[in-house]
Amino acid sequence: MLKEAYHHPKPLLTKREREVFELLVQDKTTRDIAGELFISEKTVRNHISNTMQKLGVKGRSQAVVELLRLGELKL
Repeated sequence: MLKEAYHHPKPLLTKREREVFELLVQDKTTRDIAGELFISEKTVRNHISNTMQKLGVKGRSQAVVELLRLGELKL
């Protein structure tokens, strides 16, 4: 039990996935996010899709709600 208190769980999101969702909650479009992070729109969609799969949700907004609930994302 005591050992668990010192266990730091692996973050759910990669650094890039987190960056994508931080911009997504600022109401940025896929194109805006791609431009800001210097990646393609397809890559942005892949990051969003990978995150939705990790969370077991079916949409971007559901993913945002779940990430907020888990404390992985702040508004």
